[in-house]
Amino acid sequence: MPWSAKAGSLIESQYAPVATSAAAGLRVSREALARAMARGVDAAALSARLDDRAARATGYASAWAPYVWPVSGIDDLKVAPFHLLASEGRVWFDQDHVWHMSLADRLAASDGVVTRTQWRTVDTADTNACAAAIDWWEALTGSGGEGLVVKPRDFVSRGKKGLIQPALKVRGREYLRIIYGPEYDAPDNLVRLRERGLGGKRNLALREFALGHEALKRFVDRQPLRRVHECVFGVLALESEPIDPRL
Repeated sequence: MPWSAKAGSLIESQYAPVATSAAAGLRVSREALARAMARGVDAAALSARLDDRAARATGYASAWAPYVWPVSGIDDLKVAPFHLLASEGRVWFDQDHVWHMSLADRLAASDGVVTRTQWRTVDTADTNACAAAIDWWEALTGSGGEGLVVKPRDFVSRGKKGLIQPALKVRGREYLRIIYGPEYDAPDNLVRLRERGLGGKRNLALREFALGHEALKRFVDRQPLRRVHECVFGVLALESEPIDPRL
């Protein structure tokens, strides 16, 4: 579901109150500190810290703006696809991601709800190619883009230890501010974030990926819906597994 069709209530009930509270609390704190400093209290370091926190709160208050626009009907929606999961009678897991993205480009060429997803292939053994991809990501996220998703070329890839994680989201600095809060990138908080245990999250992603594939295969094979729902309920059960809330 596109951000703009679902984010209004989320912003109103969750994000905006945090931004408003942060701005109000920091404003009062800075006013009190200014009065103390006027009396001769040496609080320059604390003043600088509050200024830094206020700047981060201001960034948070506008972080979601690039991803939201008014939606009153289907004509206002824009969907940027990156897979053709299935069509009548078959799934398309045997095609690599270049095939999928090329097809998405063809769909986006016609007017309508589908818009183009930016993409490129990168030779990870080529240092210059990797540097160019990083520059592309920085330009994309610096201009309001959410980030990118890194994937192996094959739709389903296996390594020495079995199934390889199908995708890795690499979000931009400001989008991460929405997820982790206004001050997530303060040095002390970054240290804590880097200590997260990712093994459980990766394991869940692999199991959900496998169950999703199986559900689609059963569906296009016209198996009874209870057989499809077995996989769907499996994914829902995995989604309810407790994991590190910082992930």
